[in-house]
Amino acid sequence: MQISRMITALVFTYLASGLLNHCLSNPGFFGGQGLLGNHVHAYETAPGQTESPGDPADSEAPQASTQNTASQPMDGQSRELAVNETAANEDLIAAVQAGPKALSLAFRMAAKRATGSVVVLFAYGQGQPEQAGDDESNDEPPLPRMEPPETPVIPPQASDLPPNPDKLTGLGSGVVLSADGLIVTNNHVIQNATRVVVQMPDETWFDAEVFRGDPDSDVGIVRIKPNELLQPIEIGDSDKLEIGDWVLAIGSPFKLQATVSAGIISGKDRHIEKIPRSNMLQTDAAINPGNSGGALIDLNGQMIGISTAIATRTGFYQGVGFAVPINQAAWIAEELDQHGEVRRAAIGTTLVDLKPRIAKQFNLPPYSGILVYQIIKDSVAEAAGIERLDVIVEFAGEKVRDSTALQRAIERQKIGSEHPIVVRRDGKLVELTVQLATVDDPTGVK
Repeated sequence: MQISRMITALVFTYLASGLLNHCLSNPGFFGGQGLLGNHVHAYETAPGQTESPGDPADSEAPQASTQNTASQPMDGQSRELAVNETAANEDLIAAVQAGPKALSLAFRMAAKRATGSVVVLFAYGQGQPEQAGDDESNDEPPLPRMEPPETPVIPPQASDLPPNPDKLTGLGSGVVLSADGLIVTNNHVIQNATRVVVQMPDETWFDAEVFRGDPDSDVGIVRIKPNELLQPIEIGDSDKLEIGDWVLAIGSPFKLQATVSAGIISGKDRHIEKIPRSNMLQTDAAINPGNSGGALIDLNGQMIGISTAIATRTGFYQGVGFAVPINQAAWIAEELDQHGEVRRAAIGTTLVDLKPRIAKQFNLPPYSGILVYQIIKDSVAEAAGIERLDVIVEFAGEKVRDSTALQRAIERQKIGSEHPIVVRRDGKLVELTVQLATVDDPTGVK
């Protein structure tokens, strides 16, 4: 059984603990007897007294019975019954306590599994990084904003860092993706740096041989040549996350290496204006300066996101953080590593979601697909036979729910590859085949 499923069951036990404790401590909850009967009931009242429902006259007999029983020695059968009831009581209490203990153990195991793959990044020569929203008025503080790499107030001692002529301008986090030295981080952690130094969990140092990023998604990579194989993090599936799932954020806020904070997935598909191609996970796990580029993991210890941004009115964590989903970040990291840039596929259309107001305007059922509002002349969409006001309902064998999901599905495909696409036209389904071009030139295939 996966850890997450086990924790779901144990958390349910934990949530039921209040009721169980009430049953144990409230003699009147089960028809005037405690959960374990009169034996437990008698121990919860004043010495020599018991309580019983009904009128005062009816209560005198049980009192006398209890007092008489207490004054007589217990026979073997009664003693065995008392021992069994006590053991049952202890087992029940242990079961109640197992919920939070197991959750704590799950946090510990997940953190231990992933922490060895999270590194610290030192960026040099960037100058003072521009904060998102610095030009905004104080009346409406920026929400959200990208979480910047930490700018050291007091530079570390020279003996603590490799020699470098440039000024240390930022600290951030990164995550090892491959044993041969590929590290993923945020683009804004390494952007415009003249040098990047990687500190491993064992405090060894490596100069980055390659560091580059994609501003549109705020994903970046760093390449080092380690002396031995590194511990890559295990990759999860961010598409399977649900709101309410437990997550842990691991990073180096305020130079506190391998700091772990816990929270849940608070939302999905969040857009941040500063990051054009963002479809962020929202979490309440604490994200602070220095966390940028760190891992967001599930309770299996698998990475499901990269801590990236916060919504704040103070400049620091206020309970709303954002992470790039790993399914997007891993693909972008591979593109940057293998091609030096992110090659995004496109078909050359302007798409509109069929929300009720738009659907009514075009006399179409709401949420029945994605409306093709415009087609670029001579684009691959036009060559495939897609027409204006077609409604796309399926791409590459998968039904599409909104324009953002369709864009993500298209852009991650290989440039020049051909895929089936189904559109609804005049109430009929039409099957077509489209060859994907690039975002920069949707009129042809390079």
